[in-house]
Amino acid sequence: MSGRTRRLTMAQALVEFLANQHSERDGREQRLFAGCFGIFGHGNVAGVGQALQQYADRLRYYQARNEQGMVHAAAGYARQRNRLATFACTTSIGPGATNLVTGAATANDCLLPVSRYWDRINRPEQLPGSLLEAMRVLTDPAETDPAAYVTIGGAWWDVAVAEVATSEPVREARAGYERNRQTQRPYL
Repeated sequence: MSGRTRRLTMAQALVEFLANQHSERDGREQRLFAGCFGIFGHGNVAGVGQALQQYADRLRYYQARNEQGMVHAAAGYARQRNRLATFACTTSIGPGATNLVTGAATANDCLLPVSRYWDRINRPEQLPGSLLEAMRVLTDPAETDPAAYVTIGGAWWDVAVAEVATSEPVREARAGYERNRQTQRPYL
């Protein structure tokens, strides 16, 4: 790419990033994401839906009818493709996103590539690092373990206590949290 700056929405950057991911084994390279399953609602139709339509030639969209089924289909495809390819899944916030959790938990139990980054992005500058971390988790069998430590944001169950607080009990809880984090092992 030339030295030009391209302006993209967060959703355009996400879809383009997913479309550009590849896996390689024994000298054979293939696309990591065969497409994207989705059910659109108030949380994703304007951004991700528009980006998927705009980049339809790079990341094919498949309409789904059930959120849990999307994840199960993506996990089954990943298993069939020996973890070299999978599908992305998108849904609206709320009950739709909650329905993804069961499929994601099942996939994690089977050590299949399902990322746990559905709500970690709060600001645009978090996207590049989070996407790279998600790809690392997706493509490394050792990192798919649900109990494995994740460097960005901690483990999937790890919810940090606020760093900035004036209340003494909250500050003590944060100090205890930091002490406990230092005892965690990075890999099991």
